[in-house]
Amino acid sequence: MLRRGMTMKWSTSTINPHRRQLSSDWIPRHPCNSLNYRLLNCRCPTFIHGKVISRGSRIHSTMTITSMPSITEDGHLLVNGTSIFTQVSQNVVVSPLPCGSAAFVGATSSTSSSRHVFSLGILQGFNFVSLFRYKIWWMIPRFGTSGSEVPVETQMLLLEVKEKSVILDEGVEPSSGLTFYVLLLPVLEGPFRASFQGTSSNELQFIVESGDPDVQTTQVSESVFVNSGENPFELIKNSIRILAAHKGTFNHLEDKKMPAHLDWFGWCTWDAFYQDVTPEGIIEGLESFSEGGCVPRFLIVDDGWQDTYNEFCNEGEEHTEGTQFATRLKSIKENSKFQHLSSNNYATLPEFIKFVKEKYELKYVYMWHALAGYWGGLLPNSEDLKKYNPKLVYPVQSPGNVGNLRDVAMDSIEKYGIGLIDPDKIYDFYNDYHSYLASINVDGVKVDVQNVMETMGSGYGGRVNLTSMYQRALEESVARNFKNNNLICCMSHNSDSIFSSKKSAVARASEDFMPREPTLQTLHIASVSFNSLLLGEIVVPDWDMFQSKHDAADFHAASRAVGGCAVYVSDKPGNQDFEILKKLVLPDGSILRARHAGRPTRDCLFKDTVMDGKSLLKIWNLNKLSGIVGVFNCQGSGNWQLSHHTSDVPRLPTPEVISGRVSPSDVEYLEEIADDHWQGDCAIYGFNSGSLIKVPRIGDVEVSLGKLTCELFTICPVRVFGEAIQFAPIGLLDMYNSGGAVEALSSHTGAEGQTVKTKLRGCGRFGAYSSQKPRYCTVDTKAVELSYNPEDGLLTVKLQGECQLKDIEFLY
Repeated sequence: MLRRGMTMKWSTSTINPHRRQLSSDWIPRHPCNSLNYRLLNCRCPTFIHGKVISRGSRIHSTMTITSMPSITEDGHLLVNGTSIFTQVSQNVVVSPLPCGSAAFVGATSSTSSSRHVFSLGILQGFNFVSLFRYKIWWMIPRFGTSGSEVPVETQMLLLEVKEKSVILDEGVEPSSGLTFYVLLLPVLEGPFRASFQGTSSNELQFIVESGDPDVQTTQVSESVFVNSGENPFELIKNSIRILAAHKGTFNHLEDKKMPAHLDWFGWCTWDAFYQDVTPEGIIEGLESFSEGGCVPRFLIVDDGWQDTYNEFCNEGEEHTEGTQFATRLKSIKENSKFQHLSSNNYATLPEFIKFVKEKYELKYVYMWHALAGYWGGLLPNSEDLKKYNPKLVYPVQSPGNVGNLRDVAMDSIEKYGIGLIDPDKIYDFYNDYHSYLASINVDGVKVDVQNVMETMGSGYGGRVNLTSMYQRALEESVARNFKNNNLICCMSHNSDSIFSSKKSAVARASEDFMPREPTLQTLHIASVSFNSLLLGEIVVPDWDMFQSKHDAADFHAASRAVGGCAVYVSDKPGNQDFEILKKLVLPDGSILRARHAGRPTRDCLFKDTVMDGKSLLKIWNLNKLSGIVGVFNCQGSGNWQLSHHTSDVPRLPTPEVISGRVSPSDVEYLEEIADDHWQGDCAIYGFNSGSLIKVPRIGDVEVSLGKLTCELFTICPVRVFGEAIQFAPIGLLDMYNSGGAVEALSSHTGAEGQTVKTKLRGCGRFGAYSSQKPRYCTVDTKAVELSYNPEDGLLTVKLQGECQLKDIEFLY
């Protein structure tokens, strides 16, 4: 590890033998294989302004337009044969990857520095959505058509390109679609991390920085990843897979172990108590859920249980603004509120956890802590913690951190410092902490304030190095001490953390749910869905808690149903709306979680569904046998939070009601859950309206919504059984994600006629589309009554009993 006073020059071409060598994790990989390399010995061709350069050899040919990213002699950066950037700088380098459509972009400089600002060229004339950090902790989307609209700290840029006719190399097939998409990702390269920002002249710049003045370079070759494709969702997924395999610093979500809490209803103590959480309050809350017939199966004990000390505030006094973030961890044990408890049922924290698990049938209890232990890190003079060698360090925020909205927590930590654990001791700290929690029957942790590490890289080999060391130690400790990878990451939206995630499988997708801020409710839903475009390929995005008794409760609850995320609330004891909760949660405490991360539909990707005054936000997802589209009117209730005053952002008048269309084509991959003989027809069921209609694949239905209202549509492919029976299992009609209950569908022909069989989880009203009325129905071989409406084909059956799988058979 680099210590203060040491200097490291980092270069993709050579490493100074007289300086500290980089670890193997820092050396970039060859684009054409998985071996580490130094650019000096690379023979992979790189295209620079119309020349094909074989590294270490002389220029040997002139480049023509190809389907892979390349740069022409007159300074155009071409992607799929289309000019995406003009006036590309002479120092920009493109290194194609073997897959043909992807490449890395780098650049060279005449001076060595720990921070470079390179120009990629002029960007204009394409619709784009960017994901950028408007605060150090969190991303939000922004939309535009030119480089000047790309914010500081942009970490993903997706362009919509209307394809033009272009002559490609001989033997290269042109794309068949009218539109394709270009993905640009600033990524990690060795100890450097990249991001985008635009200029007033429509330049797109990429910033490469180490966060340590002693870690410098003159050139980078793999700091920007470029890829293109006709399906934006496949493009992002494939790109993340390519990057994960090539970089080796993180894994795709499909290669990670899923925490078990994701499929169960939960309760978090934060908005219920904030830091005033107590065992008595937790009991009161769980009891009130039990009385309402909707008991959580996982519990998060958030901030307020740890043993901490604040030297800037006397006990019992109110904090001066900002000093609360100077509070430091004093020991790994719980604070006095959770010690020497007076109940007849428990006297200590271990006994308390055992009691609540048994009485309320909790499956999982998670405890909160910060990545550095607490907001202000560890108390340097703590006898209990001195073995971790904590030292007071004063963070340094990058120009990007302060380029948008400054954050009071980060500014306070910068002012008062943080007790940083010695990186050589960080695994010992986590292992001691987590082994203690595991010994008292805690099942996992929520780890917060993660991005703070990017501000403390100086003297430790840079921000990427320090972040990856903490991330690896955290993941290894969780894997050792808890089952099922039970870790929730939070405040971790920097690319340092995102692209260092080897095992972490769940991370918060947006800033906190803010129950007291009415203008932030729509922004929350829009943020989590757009951020899931990127995050959803690396982690299961956590859309955060909400409160069931809140003006926007139905809005939030519906979004969680389509989000494919964990479902948990932060209700105060006795302040729940069980009608809403029971649309999300089955009687056994399980939830009907969709299969993927909920993301905006393709026709919403480049629309500002919060501030353009006309567009509804549509979010799609898949179940095993159906799709779901949630439609939300996010207009007129709040403004995107930007670095400049919101009056500078044009705000169009918003009508009271906005209308849109919902189609089966809004659901990506719908054909993959239909059978081979699917003809394209779908049954569309509106949750709130109770309407059912059959439409063709390209058909649609109209939806009109007032402010802060929503509708959920279950979209189920219609299957044809026998010669004339059309059938589509909608699911549990009284659950937001109706189709999430359906597990299987089959049919067979017997002597008595055609039998359609569906397997379903849960209880309540089961509904299906049927082109004709069945003769009778059985549930687990017992005859039951059915209801049929010939006008719309809605077939319903009342399901009694527990939530176990049920076999439902209809005989025609």
